[in-house]
Amino acid sequence: MRSHPHVNSKRRRVRLFLGLLVPLFLWVQPVRAQTAPAFDTSATNLMVVLRESAGANKQDEQLQPLGKSKVKLPDGKEVEVDPGWYSYIGDMHIRFVFDGAQGMLGAGPKDLERLKLTPEAALDLAVANLKRIYGEPKAAPWNDLTQVSGKSPDFDSSYFLDREYWRGLLKQHPQGLVVAVPKRGGLLYAPLTDTKAVAALRKGVGYLHSSSERMRVSGALYLFKEDHWTVFPGARSLGAR
Repeated sequence: MRSHPHVNSKRRRVRLFLGLLVPLFLWVQPVRAQTAPAFDTSATNLMVVLRESAGANKQDEQLQPLGKSKVKLPDGKEVEVDPGWYSYIGDMHIRFVFDGAQGMLGAGPKDLERLKLTPEAALDLAVANLKRIYGEPKAAPWNDLTQVSGKSPDFDSSYFLDREYWRGLLKQHPQGLVVAVPKRGGLLYAPLTDTKAVAALRKGVGYLHSSSERMRVSGALYLFKEDHWTVFPGARSLGAR
C-alpha cells in the first residue's frame, strides 16, 4: 500500500532534523571547549565549509537560514543554539568557520553581525580568504574525470562555492559542467558533453558518498550552466532517503 504523501513528507522532515541534530551536537562541543585566544576571529580568517543535510533536496542555491535547534549537553542540560548554518542546494548546507591550527571554530550570526557581513557577503569573503590561504583551485585528471583541490583536503569541497572558478571553466565548456562533491576531500567534474565521464559520475557518486562516512558531503550531482547551479537529474533521489 502506498503511503499518504503527507506522511512521507513528515518522515522526510524528521530524517532531515535527525540528520542535522547529531552534527549540530558535535559542532557545539569543540566551540565550547576552545578558548577565544586559540582562534583568529577576524574577517581575514573567515572560511566556509560544505556539509551534508541528509534527506534534503533543495532545488535552488539561495542561502536559507536553518535557524535554531535544541541540543542536549552531556550534563543533561538542554540549550537552544543558532549555529548560523544555511541551507544551500541539493542535500548540502554551508557553515562559516574560523580556521585554526587545531581545527575550526564555528562562526555564528553574532560573528557575522560583529564583522558587519550579510550571509552573502560573508560567503564571498570566505571564498576569497580560502583562495588566499590555501591557493587557487587546481585541476588534475582522475580516471575519466577531473578532480579539483587546493592545499588542504579539509577545504577541497569548498571550491564548489568558488563561482569565479566555474565561470572560467564554463567559457571552455559553455554547454555546462556536471559536478560531484561526495566528500570533503573530493570535488569532481566533467563537461556535460563528455557522455562517458558524466556516466562515470552518475555511476560512482553514490559509492563515493556513502563510503566516506563522516567525511561525506553530497550524494547528488550538480549542473553549472548559465551562471547558476541546479541539481542534475540522474543521481539517486535525495528526498527519498
